[in-house]
Amino acid sequence: MSTETAPELGSTRSTGSPQRVRSARTPLWALTEARLAGCALLLFLLGGTAQLAGTAPWLWWTLYLGCYAAGGWQPALDGMRALRERTLDVDLLMVLAAIGAASIGQIFDGALLIVIFATSGALEAYATQRTADSVRSLLELAPTSSTRIRSDGATELVDAAALEVGDRILVRPGERVGADGAVLDGVSEVDESSITGEPLPADKAIGDEVFAGTLNGSGSLTIGVARAARESVLARVVALVEQASATKAPTQLFIEKIEQRYSVGVVLGTLALFAIPLSFGADLRETLLRAMTFMIVASPCAIVLATMPPLLSAMANAGRHGVLVKSAVVMEQLGTVNRVAFDKTGTITEGATQVTDIRPVDGSTAELLGFAAAAEQSSEHPLGRAIVRAARAAGTTVPPARDFRALPGIGVTAVVAGRTVTVRNPRHADAGQAAELVTELETAGHTAVLVSVDGQPLGVLGIGDRARQDASAAIGGLGQLTDRDPLLLTGDNQRAAARLGAEVGITDVRAGLLPEDKVEQINRATADGDRVLLVGDGINDAPALAAAHIGMAMGKGGSDLALETADAVVVHDQLSTVPAAIAISRRARRLVKQNLVIAGTFIAVLVTWDLVGTLPLPVGVAGHEGSTIIVALNGLRMLRRSAWRANQP
Repeated sequence: MSTETAPELGSTRSTGSPQRVRSARTPLWALTEARLAGCALLLFLLGGTAQLAGTAPWLWWTLYLGCYAAGGWQPALDGMRALRERTLDVDLLMVLAAIGAASIGQIFDGALLIVIFATSGALEAYATQRTADSVRSLLELAPTSSTRIRSDGATELVDAAALEVGDRILVRPGERVGADGAVLDGVSEVDESSITGEPLPADKAIGDEVFAGTLNGSGSLTIGVARAARESVLARVVALVEQASATKAPTQLFIEKIEQRYSVGVVLGTLALFAIPLSFGADLRETLLRAMTFMIVASPCAIVLATMPPLLSAMANAGRHGVLVKSAVVMEQLGTVNRVAFDKTGTITEGATQVTDIRPVDGSTAELLGFAAAAEQSSEHPLGRAIVRAARAAGTTVPPARDFRALPGIGVTAVVAGRTVTVRNPRHADAGQAAELVTELETAGHTAVLVSVDGQPLGVLGIGDRARQDASAAIGGLGQLTDRDPLLLTGDNQRAAARLGAEVGITDVRAGLLPEDKVEQINRATADGDRVLLVGDGINDAPALAAAHIGMAMGKGGSDLALETADAVVVHDQLSTVPAAIAISRRARRLVKQNLVIAGTFIAVLVTWDLVGTLPLPVGVAGHEGSTIIVALNGLRMLRRSAWRANQP
């Protein structure tokens, strides 16, 4: 007697778009960094309100010190840990500068520094957690249980993780495949979009390979398990994303590359200004005031703002035009890209299965399309729905059908107007006079569908995916910005990929790739010195998105994992925004360098004045704040509409 219990069946309906993964997201306020940053911000606002209202100084000082405690203890702790490793980072310098500001009465400036750093740390922690949540949720694609066939022929429901190599499992219509393996019995079509990214289900028969987490169609399959759960392609996708995210070289803003030496210099300079005069008998209060003035005017506030406003303004401008860049670091790094790689389905193409060709052997195109749509009216297969949509769009009359029957892995048959109509894969029938048309369409990279009436070929329909209208223009724009030819990386066959590449202007086409193969291609390009931007949309693209220098996901229809793993998202799926985003990043980088010169000049003048003369504290504060305002306003120029010029370097 079987110990099997009836599993919950999934839907057989497929939209033809990459499989989405819904992640159980960690709320922002669940993160300690976010709670501390929120508390610091609230105390800062209360302190500022109390100060402006003219309340007792002890009240707003207490509120500001609470802001210091809430937002500053973590950077201070991290800085102390760094000191134990004999390094000095800018976080500790910011805390010291804030303390120095408070020691000479400028507690508002110090509290503002604390809030800025605490908020930045919270946003970084949140982005990291969101990616981790999405990676974990990917495993939900694989079923937790599977129907195993015992040696006596009975079936039992077992934990999918317990399946071993050599086990036989039964996959019913609408169920997800429980393990990687090969078909031992049965015929069906399997939606493999979660692995290959391709929208059309793949026909499966005896001997064909299947993957865990893919969705079975209308037939039943007996599968021999070839890999343990931890070694499945789906599990490797998860591992690749985690590994690539962990080992991806840390990216830094331009100024952060010199923060170590700068921080050491400021601290040593402050200590010298305090200790050396004291050793010669100088007045303690005057010496402390000079040293703290030095720390204030030398602190990198203006330099930080020299960097951030141009990048944040560029991010806002890009967002206004449909490109969401996740951080200022990404915006700065985007301008260094010198090679762009594209996924095919849903990225270069629209990702929707549609009829591309109607080739009758005898009769009219309307008759061919009408008979095919009539037979497919009751079909749940993406090919069938594409044929019905094409008939409706063309205004073709679709007669009623009866005796509909699906032939798993083969096609469908129905009686239309008293005649038997069959729509099927040409491999399972004699194409006769239509054989030449079948060859022609398949050579062009389309899926050929043979339509027969009463056993005689009526014609052939070509099914495929159409390139986005702006694909050629976008790739042409990238040619003006980068010094390397773009790549096309796809799980589709070589003929279809080459045809699309020729259509949109990509000559370097690499086809038949699984997720780990795409990562390998990205790593090869990186090893050759390329800084690669990968544009993709599916679960299968996520490891490569993580491995690339910059990952950019298509927003509509893109999987949650791709959206979370990517560094930027093209919201409206307009490829023309890709070269525009690179261009605005490069303009922002130029403005950052301009601002650094301005900020550096102010700091050099104020520091020199403090060292060789007597810099009044009000003048030092005014100069420090003035330089901050100047570079901030200069950076806001990136908000202008003219800063965004699509398809132009």
